[in-house]
Amino acid sequence: PEINTLECKGCGRCLDACPKQVLSLGHELNARGYRYVIYSGSGCIGCANCFYACPEPHTFVIHKPTR
Repeated sequence: PEINTLECKGCGRCLDACPKQVLSLGHELNARGYRYVIYSGSGCIGCANCFYACPEPHTFVIHKPTR
C-alpha cells in the first residue's frame, strides 16, 4: 500500500484489519501532529482491508500484486 502520511491520524484501525500484520504505528509525527502508520515494505497481499477500515479518505492507495 501507499500511505498518505499527512492524512493518517494513527487510529490503528488498519493495524487491526491487516491479516498479514505488515503495518505498524511509527514514532514520528506528521505535519498535523499525529503519529502515522508505516508499511514494513513487503508482505502486502493487496486485500485492501486497511483501505476499508480507515475512516480518513485518501490515506491508502492499494496496488494489487502481479503474479
